[in-house]
Amino acid sequence: MKIAAIVGSGIGGIAAAIRLAVKGYEVTVLEANATFGGKMQQFVLDGYRFDAGPSLFTLPHLVDELFTLAGRTPSRYFTYTRLDPVTHYFWPDGTSLKAYADPQRFAQEAEQQLGVPAKAVQQVLARSARLYNGTADTFLHKSLHKAGTYLSPDVLKALGCLSDLGLTTTMHQANAKNFQDPRFVQLLDRFATYNGSDPYQAPGTLNLIPHLEHNIGAFYPTGGIYAIAASLVQLAEELGVTFRYNEQVQQITTAGKAVTGVKTSQGSYKADVVVSNMDVVPTYRKLLPNLLAPEKTLQQPRSSSALIFYWGIQRAFPKLHLHNIFFSQDYRQEFEHIFWHKTVGPDPTVYVNITSKLEAADAPAGCENWFVMVNVPHNQGQDWQELIASTRTTVLNKLSRMTGVAVEPLIACEQVLDPLLIEQQTSSFAGALYGSSSNNRMAAFLRHPNFSGALGGLYFCGGSVHPGGGIPLCLLSAKIVGDLVPETTKA
Repeated sequence: MKIAAIVGSGIGGIAAAIRLAVKGYEVTVLEANATFGGKMQQFVLDGYRFDAGPSLFTLPHLVDELFTLAGRTPSRYFTYTRLDPVTHYFWPDGTSLKAYADPQRFAQEAEQQLGVPAKAVQQVLARSARLYNGTADTFLHKSLHKAGTYLSPDVLKALGCLSDLGLTTTMHQANAKNFQDPRFVQLLDRFATYNGSDPYQAPGTLNLIPHLEHNIGAFYPTGGIYAIAASLVQLAEELGVTFRYNEQVQQITTAGKAVTGVKTSQGSYKADVVVSNMDVVPTYRKLLPNLLAPEKTLQQPRSSSALIFYWGIQRAFPKLHLHNIFFSQDYRQEFEHIFWHKTVGPDPTVYVNITSKLEAADAPAGCENWFVMVNVPHNQGQDWQELIASTRTTVLNKLSRMTGVAVEPLIACEQVLDPLLIEQQTSSFAGALYGSSSNNRMAAFLRHPNFSGALGGLYFCGGSVHPGGGIPLCLLSAKIVGDLVPETTKA
């Protein structure tokens, strides 16, 4: 039986382990931390449960697919519900809008609340669907760095969409061309943050992202986002995958032009295949220091990071939902501060996720668990203690003003996550959540491939490589690795 070693147990590493186990590999996952999940952690603070990392779940069929692939019934391990509404938006002028799951109802809500023509909203969502369906099989489900990808019949569909993909315009320019209302433009522009980018720099291609949420839908897993990782680890262990925690990989070992295994703080493991689910930058810098690194790729501009306040709130807010967005007055200024000035602006957009809206046990009776996030730059030596303190004050003032309730006196407990801790806990280079940003038209092609061109048997998955960050794309990176790794048979 051939052997595979997976470096890291983020969602991409877990999914890759499942796919290789199904292919007949003996799989061991080496994890530096005490448990699995990478950014997908949970914790309980004074009776309040929090998902520590990702909070939005789309394309659930990518999780179901792993159970089906292993011959299991997905619902026996993992269940979820479709959200309606998906998100509740709030603007500084007092306007609010509920993004209903049904595209037609969402379009009508946009017309009623913002004066945006419903027909125009439906047309943009239909266009997003058409372009996504025409390009996803080529650009998301396959390696962009293998010739065979471009010989597939799917390429013809993708080529038919190229002229309309928005490669020559920015995301914001495309949205502003379609809509006059700056609030609705801001709503569409915010999808750039789904991969840590700037809508004023990122190509219009990113306007495919709303399709996932507004056409296919957003979902909530029973038990929270952490349940995704927990259910997949259960499946992996049933397939014979071994997880070794508190065992940091120190080196990927090689002989000639092929990998031979990994070396950890506790010993060495032989392997025919090594898959790094670690951020690609520390993979090269720390685990492969003697290998000539792809510097052009590693030096691509980093994505944004996040500053998260986890607050136990001693009150219920009936007007809020699971996902809530409190927009800034000046979106361009906000992104200029993040990407040009490398700091947090005076009026950041604030995202509030409240899972106790759907899981009452996540907070004490009459209370709510608030996951409060602000987009911030990745770490470049900023004074994070000062930024945390000033941003906390700004966020509290903003939420109090826009909800009409003084929030700070309601905080029963608090924990904070910043870019420094994100890097320390997950090895995400500079605390960037999504590896490199998508702030240029060729960014997708400049992401690291899912395989090594220099070392046979070395593969990569996770948010820092193709096709990108976020739960769905990490799962797709594992799917690509599963397709690339040679077949084997059990002895």
